[in-house]
Amino acid sequence: MKKQIFLFALLVSTAAFVQAQDEDRYNPVLTSVPSLTITPDAIGGGMGDIGVSTKPNLNSQFWNSSKYALAESQGGFSISYTPWLRKIVNDIDLAYLSGYYQISDVAGTLSASLKYFSLGEVTLRQSADQIVVETVKPYEMAFDLGYSRKLAEHFSMGVNLRFVLSDLKVKSEEYHSAPAFSADINGFYSLPIEISSGESQFNLGFNLSNIGTKISYDDFNKNFMPTNFRLGASYYLPFDKYNRLGFSLEANKLLVPTRTSKYAEKFDANDPYNPDNRMTDEEWNDISVIKALGMSFADAPGGFKEEMQEIMWSAGLEYSYNEQFFVRAGYCNENEWKGNRKFFTLGAGFKWTAFRIDVGYVISAVSQSALDNVLRFTLAFDVDGLKELTDRR
Repeated sequence: MKKQIFLFALLVSTAAFVQAQDEDRYNPVLTSVPSLTITPDAIGGGMGDIGVSTKPNLNSQFWNSSKYALAESQGGFSISYTPWLRKIVNDIDLAYLSGYYQISDVAGTLSASLKYFSLGEVTLRQSADQIVVETVKPYEMAFDLGYSRKLAEHFSMGVNLRFVLSDLKVKSEEYHSAPAFSADINGFYSLPIEISSGESQFNLGFNLSNIGTKISYDDFNKNFMPTNFRLGASYYLPFDKYNRLGFSLEANKLLVPTRTSKYAEKFDANDPYNPDNRMTDEEWNDISVIKALGMSFADAPGGFKEEMQEIMWSAGLEYSYNEQFFVRAGYCNENEWKGNRKFFTLGAGFKWTAFRIDVGYVISAVSQSALDNVLRFTLAFDVDGLKELTDRR
């Protein structure tokens, strides 16, 4: 008999463990390797999962790598750790390492990151009611290389190339580990504005991420990676020489079709959420990645209204004292029919010369959410600060 694993539980746990909905309208966009969309750092995680247009920091590889080209420091690296979904399990973890180095304005900036998502221990059985076959430790990982360059005084662009590997540890003739490749394209615009209290800053940013191959565990079912478009704006307002407040807004949408779709061959417009409107495996596998980008804006069975429901939005605040002490808050909202992830976040940070430590905390806005009480930790090291410490000696 075939080894079986409860794959759906793994996918749901990595995405958010959203609450099940009884209504027929529940139609989330599902992808493989959902860990690619999980916020890895405590700075963005403390502001409602925001980072595409905020000030450049050492974790910008995940949010918008083009920000590195406009960063004040020449380089650095950071380490982030998240004990994921501790309200449900105690052995799922997300680790993230990122860094960059500015060669010059002409040569550009190189960056890299490694994300490792451990799914803990999973029990494999011959069937649901039979004895345990073995216990395995599946994981997902992604390694990025990025290049960004300043194209104008206030504007930069960047690209990332990514290798992805998802290994569910189900070794058989039917299942195997799943490699994939993807790329990001992003841009960042930062305009300083002089006001009476000092120099304020207005930022715009975008990131089109995870454009790449499909991923398959069995050479038949070909699933989409979480291709995503993120767009945001930020404004940093100084009150005086030491006190500054930042405001950020962000929206993002998965550019992946839904299985229950008006492009299904048997689609019934009079009953859009009828189970027969779900695409067959053959229909789903035949959709190319490029075709999926266009379909994702017009495939929802509920029409334009449902397409708008697929857009997640976030709002965040950051208070800074002397660019050394930081306090953050934010809110992230996903429509109830698309996953129902709604949560508040809090965060704090401290920077001293070459070192910086940040913490983020999630408070769910919906009952019985596995995202509640999630903590993130980030430790960062700045190259310019390290040089300064060395010169003092």
